[in-house]
Amino acid sequence: MNKNKKDIVVGIGEALWDVLPEGKKIGGAPANFAYHISQFGLPSMAVSAVGDDALGHEIRENFISKGLSFILDYVPYATGTVQVVLDEAGVPQYDIKENVAWDNILFTPELEDLAKRTKAVCFGSLAQRNVVSRDTINKFLEAMPRTDESLVVFDVNLRQGFYTKEILTRSMEQCNILKINDEELITVSRMFGYPGIDLQDKCWILLGKYNLKMLILTCGINGSYVFTPGKVSFQPTPMVKVADTVGAGDSFTAAFVASILLGKSVEEAHNCAVRTSAFVCTQNGAMPILPPEIKG
Repeated sequence: MNKNKKDIVVGIGEALWDVLPEGKKIGGAPANFAYHISQFGLPSMAVSAVGDDALGHEIRENFISKGLSFILDYVPYATGTVQVVLDEAGVPQYDIKENVAWDNILFTPELEDLAKRTKAVCFGSLAQRNVVSRDTINKFLEAMPRTDESLVVFDVNLRQGFYTKEILTRSMEQCNILKINDEELITVSRMFGYPGIDLQDKCWILLGKYNLKMLILTCGINGSYVFTPGKVSFQPTPMVKVADTVGAGDSFTAAFVASILLGKSVEEAHNCAVRTSAFVCTQNGAMPILPPEIKG
């Protein structure tokens, strides 16, 4: 799908079902990212793998109904599911099933062709827990042309110990935008030997060490920061009635990237990202339709 379009924005990694208390909803950070990118009017593609089963067919049908383009090859593994339990604040706890379809994304000629037409990509650490998908993500990033306008976003997304220092290091070396939350930053800092300094200092260290264009730090109710060389943008977190926070971070990343690609300043993109994620928190599930005033 979208075979003739250039400058596509890609989310590559897990596509799965979040099994929430009120029922199942489609999730997976890269798919969430690609869907929200499409809501801002940019050509996007979700890349993953599903099983040739009812849940896999339903994901494909759902993406078609949303107008979301995708490469979701069938592989001989079950479609991924995640049991999600929400705490009193609506914050999710995850039980992510292993050895499922999205652990086995294959690097095909179709995927290589897509990589050559990709202007921005978002990938995470979770989909790299298995060597097959990890190798595919690395090959995709290597095939993607790099220009001054290219955006390669590593959304850290630490889950259940499905990460290693080696994976994190390689991913940070490959990206030019790092997205991380405050809890993840503390974990990464311990792994890399940056303890005992405040969070902003850790961000400046990572920005310089990996020669990043930007580092995005989200701190839940305590606001968010975007670090660029020599400058930092801060936005407070809007107070909203939270339904759940599933997918809020992915919508933040998508709104930010879309805004930058549409020519907005870092501060404007940051503001749009904050408003988008706050809205998603007021809705159930990761892929609500965004209101026009946010996309404007």
